[in-house]
Amino acid sequence: MATPLDRISLRDHIVDVEIGAFQAERGTTQRISFNVVVEVLPTQLNVEDDVDKILSYDKVTEAISIALGEERLNLLETLADRVAERILWEPQAVRAFVRIEKLDRGPGALGVEIVRAKANDGSVSNKETKISPLVVFFSNEAIASAHLQGWIDQLATNTAPTLICVGAPDTSPPQALSPLAQRRIDLLSIEQNAWILAARDKRCVVVETRTELDWAMKNNQISVWAPSKLVLDTVDGPSTECKDALDLALWFATDMGAERFVAFDQADVMLQTAFPVAFRKSTEPKI
Repeated sequence: MATPLDRISLRDHIVDVEIGAFQAERGTTQRISFNVVVEVLPTQLNVEDDVDKILSYDKVTEAISIALGEERLNLLETLADRVAERILWEPQAVRAFVRIEKLDRGPGALGVEIVRAKANDGSVSNKETKISPLVVFFSNEAIASAHLQGWIDQLATNTAPTLICVGAPDTSPPQALSPLAQRRIDLLSIEQNAWILAARDKRCVVVETRTELDWAMKNNQISVWAPSKLVLDTVDGPSTECKDALDLALWFATDMGAERFVAFDQADVMLQTAFPVAFRKSTEPKI
């Protein structure tokens, strides 16, 4: 007979969260209730009343806080899966039941409930080793340069995955009274340039989600970053005052853990970053 498992639980843990796929759920928080039950290996007699030898309740609330802090999410299902995964990293945890409910979206609580368990060998799917990409910034002048094709040829043979950022168009975008609306307009103007660059070479693919970026880096695809979704969905992302496309590209490079950042046509800019930075004129073709 299998050994019965013990259970620990967290009930009615309520957090104010910005989450949801609807436009009305952006830029505002709503109450989210977490109910978590974790099945754990039975407590042995030799724990000696020592909290360090058991799965503490703090590990459950910590899993919730870390999942909420990674990025803004659209789906409760995604959030629940990440909470359960992190809980199952704990050696004592065997199975996790996670129920998450929105308390302010209807007459009742609207939510999801999932069950996740370790494999029979006790293993769980840990996060993969982080890939450090090369992030390249092309100004409008660089995109128009006769050297652009040569640079892309070099990037195609680069051993590190390449993520390309572009500047905003030279023309001023429309102006809106709402800061959030203006933020979207400014980001969309950068995305227009991303599509223009991608149209010049089929090896360059426009990507916008973190899932697409991860896949592209694993498969050595040259990606052109469309910033709207990642910027708007990232917790503690760049502020609305960060309007310069080069500053935004540097934020992106830091967020993606870039090993190197190369900017073209910005040689007069001096920057302090956590990774090596190179600046090149459009007349200098070597990357």
